[in-house]
Amino acid sequence: MDAAPAFPGLDIAVVLPCYNEGATIGAVVRGFRKALPDARICVFDNNSSDRTAVEACVAGAEVIREGRQGKGHVVRRMFADIDADVYVMADGDGTYDPQDAVDLVRALVTERADMAVGVRRNVTVDAGRSGHAFGNRLFNGLYRRLFGPDFTDVFSGYRAFTRRFVKSFPAISHGFEIETEMAVHAGQLHIPTIELPLDYGRRVEGAPSKLRTFRDGFRILMMFAMLVKETRPSLFFGAFSGLFALASVGFALPVFATYVETGLVPRLPTAVLSTGLMILAALLATAGLVLDSLARSRVEQKRILYLSIPALKRPDEARNGETAANLAALRNLLGQLGSQSDSRRTG
Repeated sequence: MDAAPAFPGLDIAVVLPCYNEGATIGAVVRGFRKALPDARICVFDNNSSDRTAVEACVAGAEVIREGRQGKGHVVRRMFADIDADVYVMADGDGTYDPQDAVDLVRALVTERADMAVGVRRNVTVDAGRSGHAFGNRLFNGLYRRLFGPDFTDVFSGYRAFTRRFVKSFPAISHGFEIETEMAVHAGQLHIPTIELPLDYGRRVEGAPSKLRTFRDGFRILMMFAMLVKETRPSLFFGAFSGLFALASVGFALPVFATYVETGLVPRLPTAVLSTGLMILAALLATAGLVLDSLARSRVEQKRILYLSIPALKRPDEARNGETAANLAALRNLLGQLGSQSDSRRTG
């Protein structure tokens, strides 16, 4: 299917973060070239030790090197350096069908969304390894509980974005947790998004997954904690405040019972500990309330920045805009000619 006629006037960039994907990147680049003939295809090589850069060049892609290791660093570089109307991001391992990029871009245009996410079918059942499948179920459920039900597959690497999303996204993550940050950013600013269910393939033989179940799972969990602290500080600090308050009450009850019976406080260190824990709980609760106000202010500023970037126009709107501009220029020209004709007659 030739996708070019469907998106006239749109500057589309396909950005592919890669690390040791020499066995697959050539076919991936050729697939995207076929699906989106007019798109700019950029492969970001993240210190690969194989033939990733060579295979990408041979296939016709523009290769850019990012020396800092980690997908988050690559995405930050991609979004900063590439200028386009629409960005299509996918992995270079061949697990995503390049032809589905047409549907992702069409979803952005027709649904007026700023991010389209390719939801991987059955990824929580079989992600190539049972540990990855369990992790997907666990973290997707945890995300929905902490940040809302907007996304069902927060780790999908197949996405399409508008310039408005890309240029307003801070990208502070370092590794595979970058997709989680994208989801939180979209949810926090109430950015219009859409999910499309897509097939998800297996990696080819000889191209093992870069994911490490426990290491990357721990990093994602820490990212969740950091994002909760930054976006929902009242929840983050309130949880710790509640724990310290419960501990304080637990230590205080026996001391209070003894005081009621005897009028004495024989366990003074326990009473001091209980008092200190309650003071700490009050400080944490206060910090949560103050930081919650600051977080709301930051959201307002980020929302203003997001709205300052022009929205993606549909092809028919672009053509109508060009037609209106041409008509205005024609009317202006006719007005000038009429004025000149009047001045000659007067003279």
